[in-house]
Amino acid sequence: MLKLSDTPLRELRHVCREAGRELRRYALAVDDDPGGSTAYLDSAVLALMRAATTPKEFRTPDMPDDRGFADGCLSRVVAGVEIARGDAGVVAANTGASLAGAAVDTLGDDTQRALFYSAIADGRSWTCFGMTEPDHGSDATAMETRLDALPDPADGYLLTGAKRYVGNASRASVGVVFGRTGRSPLSIRGALIPLPAPGFTAEPLDMIGLRGARICRLGLDGVHVPREMLLGAHLPASRRGLWGIGRTFNAMRLQVAALALGTALGTRDYVVEQRPRWDGHETVSARLDAARQLLYDAAAAVDHDPDTRRPPSAAKLHVTDLAVRTAHWAARALGPGALQEHPLLEKWCRDVRAFEFMDGTSNMQRLHITSDIASRRARP
Repeated sequence: MLKLSDTPLRELRHVCREAGRELRRYALAVDDDPGGSTAYLDSAVLALMRAATTPKEFRTPDMPDDRGFADGCLSRVVAGVEIARGDAGVVAANTGASLAGAAVDTLGDDTQRALFYSAIADGRSWTCFGMTEPDHGSDATAMETRLDALPDPADGYLLTGAKRYVGNASRASVGVVFGRTGRSPLSIRGALIPLPAPGFTAEPLDMIGLRGARICRLGLDGVHVPREMLLGAHLPASRRGLWGIGRTFNAMRLQVAALALGTALGTRDYVVEQRPRWDGHETVSARLDAARQLLYDAAAAVDHDPDTRRPPSAAKLHVTDLAVRTAHWAARALGPGALQEHPLLEKWCRDVRAFEFMDGTSNMQRLHITSDIASRRARP
């Protein structure tokens, strides 16, 4: 079991816990009108997050020091949990590299990475990542979106299909969208797309929770992808598609779990603030502390082996379920009418439902865990 004895990590946790509280002042406004004022982007903690997700060679002079935030998966999880205690919806509404950046860092060459990070260098530009499809969810092997080669190979490809549940797509300046050039698993490739682009349409969905993320449906009607914008050409064929997707999701599942756990901890904190002399939170608090330890251990495992699947899947599966149960507990703890009397609590009770579906549903996590166990048993 990992002990968080590292002094820089403890300091990072403290700094992010204090700074994250600032986000609550924006929470209800962002939830009410996700496309409205962007004053929240001036928040120091959101600027810290943007700096931490930007590789050092692409950072601008006005970006703050990352304070160790970017030192690995564990650092990002430690910070992410504490920032989300402020409000995960505002975190999801932040600009910056996000999931698309993780894919570009894994699969992109130097030119592609430079193009991607220059597109978001102003701190006011969003990105999007298109993987999930209407009929097949996040099962990449069943993907139907096509990358059809043009008659002259030098002209690139046309991207055709549909994606669903894509955060911030309607306001993104650049995106990564996955399609397939053929039927084999090795044919799945990511395309880097500067936006807006002809044939690319994004329509926000009517969401109940986590509305700041501006979750969208995508239409892809012959979007032109120049050959040089196809990610992974410099990599071996086996590492261009599913391998990169797997590595990206392993890290991002832990970030989603961090958002869920941060929301649950913030919910617990809120109940304690409202009922300071009440000790009915002790069991819930113990479960949250254990879940945080599980999440730290999983993040350390990914830092050790970026291809490991079971620890991030197990952590996300458990933490997202616990976050929902914590929200139910909080509503009961504050009595009848609590969700009407406490708008912030009501918002968090809606938000926690979204985390299960981000970067793979709970059923997908169970499949990953089962597959990993089966493969280990099959080894001599």
